[in-house]
Amino acid sequence: MKTTIISLENQNVGEIDLADDVFGLPVRADILHRAVNWQLAKRQSGNHKTKGISEISGTTKKPFAQKGGGRARQGSLRSAQFRGGATIFGPVVRSHAHDLTKKMRKLALKTALSAKVADGKLIVVDTATAANPKTKELAVRLSKLGLSSVLFIDGAVDGNFALASRNIPYVDVLPQVGANVYDILRRDTLVLTKDAVHALEARLK
Repeated sequence: MKTTIISLENQNVGEIDLADDVFGLPVRADILHRAVNWQLAKRQSGNHKTKGISEISGTTKKPFAQKGGGRARQGSLRSAQFRGGATIFGPVVRSHAHDLTKKMRKLALKTALSAKVADGKLIVVDTATAANPKTKELAVRLSKLGLSSVLFIDGAVDGNFALASRNIPYVDVLPQVGANVYDILRRDTLVLTKDAVHALEARLK
């Protein structure tokens, strides 16, 4: 499929042919859901922890006699029913990560790109560069393009452009090697450079 290439000054500078097997797949929410879950699960620190009975400081002595007191039998003041006692079956330090096959990850990334095309939220620009790292100048250029929530993906990120965009809310910049499903879906518009399109097609075909 053909799409127009524009500049950051919102001028048409040509056309590019997008590969149907990368940008024209049917949108499947189940695949996108699995990929996002996989990414977010890997990011969880998993360091939540409660103390079991062996970790509670306190006496090991039986608090009172088993029989004759008219009270329920107790074996330890460190048990869960006492104040300051253990937590039963509480969380322990662990990894939340789970596996997702390479084939599924590649399919999810192609599906995310196709979803942006289907929604009319994909823009191809010739380059994403800035003459100097000025946030105000870049913000004006983005406002003229009508971009408020946007992810830029470039072949190799321009340093000035990255610095200029860093302090603008809801604007992210990634190199094509870092393109991922979660970041693509969390922003309203996806902007690819020509270099990024060629690199992604070579990577995903």
